[in-house]
Amino acid sequence: MAYESSGAPDYYNIDDLLTEEHLLIRQSIRDFVKKEISPNIEQWAQDAHFPSEIVKKFGDVGAFGPTIPTEYGGGGLDYISYGIIMQEIERGDSGMRSTASVQGSLVMYPIYAYGSEEQRKKYLPKLASGEWLGCFGLTEPDHGSNPGGMTTNIKDMGDHYLLNGAKMWISNSPECQVAVVWAKNEQGRIKGLIVERGMEGFSTPEIHNKWSLRASCTGELVFDNVKVPKENLLPNVEGLRGPLGCLDSARYGIAWGAIGVAIDCYESARKYAMERIQFDKPIGAFQLTQKKLAEMLTEITKAQLLAWRLGTLKNEGKATTQQISMAKRNNVDMALHIAREARQIHGGMGITGEYPIMRHMMNLESVITYEGTHDIHLLITGADITGIPAFK
Repeated sequence: MAYESSGAPDYYNIDDLLTEEHLLIRQSIRDFVKKEISPNIEQWAQDAHFPSEIVKKFGDVGAFGPTIPTEYGGGGLDYISYGIIMQEIERGDSGMRSTASVQGSLVMYPIYAYGSEEQRKKYLPKLASGEWLGCFGLTEPDHGSNPGGMTTNIKDMGDHYLLNGAKMWISNSPECQVAVVWAKNEQGRIKGLIVERGMEGFSTPEIHNKWSLRASCTGELVFDNVKVPKENLLPNVEGLRGPLGCLDSARYGIAWGAIGVAIDCYESARKYAMERIQFDKPIGAFQLTQKKLAEMLTEITKAQLLAWRLGTLKNEGKATTQQISMAKRNNVDMALHIAREARQIHGGMGITGEYPIMRHMMNLESVITYEGTHDIHLLITGADITGIPAFK
C-alpha cells in the first residue's frame, strides 16, 4: 500500500506539504522512540516506573523546547516540527510525550515569553539539555477547569515573596528541579514565579495508584511559607493570560501527539487483522473489520489535515486559542475511539501488554481531561460561536 511507505498512514499525501527538514526530524525522533522507548515502555507502565534517565536523552535528541531560539539552547524550529516531534513521542507513549511537552510548552515557553533576559539565560539552557526537569503549577485540588479561582498566593515581604498553597496533578513534579508556579498577589492578580528545588517549605509529594500515564511521574506541589526571591517573578505577564498562553502551546502539541497514538493503534490493528485467522481466513477479510479499519484511517487523515493547517496558522502567528481547542478536543477524542475499536479487533489479546492498545487507551483517559477537559474545549468553541460563555 503506497500510503504506508513513510512508516505511517498518509492517505492524502500530507508528506508533500512538509519540508525536507520536517521529514528528517520525524525520522530522527521515530528512530529515537524505537530505540529508547518502545522496547521498554510496556514494562515501565506495568511497574509504574518513570525512567528518569530519559530526561537527558530527550535533551540530547532535541525534544525539549524545539521552538525556543538556539541562543537559549532550543531548536529554533517551526511549529510543524514541534508537532511532528510530539506525534512521534506520543506514538511511543502519552506519558513520555507529557514529560517532553510540559518541559517545552509549560516551563521553557513561559520563561522565554514572560521572563527576564537573566531568567532565560539561567534556566533555559539547563532545561533544553535535560540537565534540569521542570513542571508547571496551575491546577489546584479545588480548582481545575476554573484556574481563576486559585487560592495559592504570594505576599510581598520587601526583599522576597512568601508563597503559600498547593497544586495538584502536576506532571514531572516529583523529579523537578524547577517549577513555574501561578499564584495570586495581595491585589488578587495572578503572577508567575520560578520556584526551585531546595527552597525551604517546598515539597513535591508523588501521586500513586494511577491507572493512566503510569510511565509518567505525577505529583503535587506544596508551598509552606516558601521564600521566593524577587528576581524569580516572571516580569512580563499578569493575569490568566500568562498560564493560558502556555496551555495554548501545550494543547497544540497534544493535537499532534494524539495522532501518534491513533496511528500506533491503527497499525497494530491492521497488522493483527491480516494475521489472525478465523473461519479459515484473516479477520481483515470480514466486512465489519474492514469498516473499522476504513473509519480509523479516515479519522486519522482528517486529524492530520487539521493539525497541519493549525501548524501553518501557528507558524504565521494566526492560530487562535479557539482553533487550538477544537483540534485538541477533536484529535484526542478521535484517538480514544480508534484505541477502543483497535482493542476489539485484537480481541482478548487487546487487553494484554503484548500489544500497546490498552496502555494507550488508559493514557488517553488522562489526555482527554488534562489541559482543558473534553467538555471545556467544547464550551470554548461554543462561546466563540455564540459570544456567550456557558461556563461562567
